[in-house]
Amino acid sequence: QVQFVESGGGLVQAGGSLRLSCAASGITFSMTPMGWYRQVPGTRRELVAHINGGSSTGYADSVKGRFTTSRDNAKNTVYLQMNSLKPEDTAVYYCNALSWTTGWVPKFGNYWGQGTQVTVSS
Repeated sequence: QVQFVESGGGLVQAGGSLRLSCAASGITFSMTPMGWYRQVPGTRRELVAHINGGSSTGYADSVKGRFTTSRDNAKNTVYLQMNSLKPEDTAVYYCNALSWTTGWVPKFGNYWGQGTQVTVSS
């Protein structure tokens, strides 16, 4: 059974930091690219960071230079370190495995976790 469990969200002031974690199960984690998405109610999920099996990373322009993703293959866990947070980073954050087609897409689109809420106050 594929499962993603996100944690680490919370309420923080602008300029602050949070570290999110996502524990994955039911997948061959060490070989699988992973991504962090965020969603604001009424909008589409947005991919903000990804990390491939070899730990090469990529970021959306909106978070580049502020967010860093990493992974611990021994723990089947991917992390998102978020620094210099802005009110516009407020969203529910999710992780999923990724597949490449014409771009990164969620590999298990029917297996989203509950997400973790990040709220940044101004």
